[in-house]
Amino acid sequence: MSLAARFDTRVARSHSGDDEQEHSDETISECVDGLSHCPLGRDELFAVVDTVRASLQAATREQQLVGEQLRRLAEREVDDLLANHEITERQQLMDTRDAVLDELLGYGPLQELLDRSEISEIMVNGHQQIFVERSGRLERTSRSFDSEEHLKAVIDRMVRSSGRRVDQSSPMVDARLPDGSRLNVVLPPLAVDGPSITIRKFTAQHLTSNDLVKRGALSIEAAAFLAQAVSQRRNIIVSGGTGTGKTTMLNILSSHIERSERVVTVEDAVELQLDMPNIIRLESRPANTEGAGAITIRDLVRNSLRMRPDRIVVGEVRGAEALDMLQAMNTGHDGSLSTLHANNPRDAIRRLETMVLLGGVDLPLRAIREQVASAVDVIVQLTRGADGSRFISSITEVVGLEGEVVSTAELFRRPNGSAHDRTIAPSLMSTGVTSQLVEWSINHSSETSR
Repeated sequence: MSLAARFDTRVARSHSGDDEQEHSDETISECVDGLSHCPLGRDELFAVVDTVRASLQAATREQQLVGEQLRRLAEREVDDLLANHEITERQQLMDTRDAVLDELLGYGPLQELLDRSEISEIMVNGHQQIFVERSGRLERTSRSFDSEEHLKAVIDRMVRSSGRRVDQSSPMVDARLPDGSRLNVVLPPLAVDGPSITIRKFTAQHLTSNDLVKRGALSIEAAAFLAQAVSQRRNIIVSGGTGTGKTTMLNILSSHIERSERVVTVEDAVELQLDMPNIIRLESRPANTEGAGAITIRDLVRNSLRMRPDRIVVGEVRGAEALDMLQAMNTGHDGSLSTLHANNPRDAIRRLETMVLLGGVDLPLRAIREQVASAVDVIVQLTRGADGSRFISSITEVVGLEGEVVSTAELFRRPNGSAHDRTIAPSLMSTGVTSQLVEWSINHSSETSR
């Protein structure tokens, strides 16, 4: 039977309802939300997908097809089917073609959202709700998955591409997609209202300090200071809440590292984009199905010390690895960088203390504070405004330990408000306090981007 004949047969069966169960877990959400305009009905789209899938399965049994070969074959099969359909407008034909290919080879209703550069984050709350973040604001799309089974099929495809797994025995996973986007999945019964997906999209755009200055997120003086702090091998912590741009800031700071240095990065899921000739990127690993084989951030930080690094960059400090990182900063690995979640610099110091204590280390609090005061030199605090803008709200230097308290000095401060609030100063302002650790001048501003 020809490809077109099989397609006509499947359309008839789908309209008659005989094939409803067969399609229950392989459906396509409608092209909505102004992203695409598919002239085909849902049943006809199902028929195209099923017909092409059957043809691809037959072809792969005869010869090994992977990657671009498989995609080219799928495109030809779809084009052959749609050539006999009554679609007159070229754009509608391309939209229909893309929708079918997204379901066959991509991530279904999410694929076009992933392809759109203005969308920075995608959130799926069960199979009926898909939200996106555009320009710092959340919006609900009118897209959805056809069923929970359809959503689970897409989740399986996403997780499988990263070499990780998620199922009833391990219902949570952090992974990364092939393009580098960060993926988090939570399955029922932990996610009560159905499977949850959160995707922090990867961006190929390499921002620089100058870009932040142009956007009002950073001042020329503060950019010069940070560039010199990195060059002079000061240990820097980037602090902020979720979605404030900590990883982006870490990338920008890392761009000021001398290219002759050897850098080891440690991350849960690789996100940092360091253009360095001598770099080793380490990524943690979850336990296998037997609950063994897990490699934690702490394990990787400890191992990185044996790799002759000039600097260690930890994507995010979350737990007991805080002590190992502090010890690395105190034992000859000056210039190390990391991020953590905290609302202000003082909270960042408290969080470091707490994470060390949670590691089960029997150290007095004063000894821990001495480690923090000796290891950390500068804290860069990031904030997200009510309008969705992200900016640096303060730059603070850790002076030392005074009595039982870690002493700090605020070098740069942004008045209350966002970077786009024109009723206030547009950027960071110097507090007039002189840095005790970093020698810098405004003449270095030309070096803020390389």
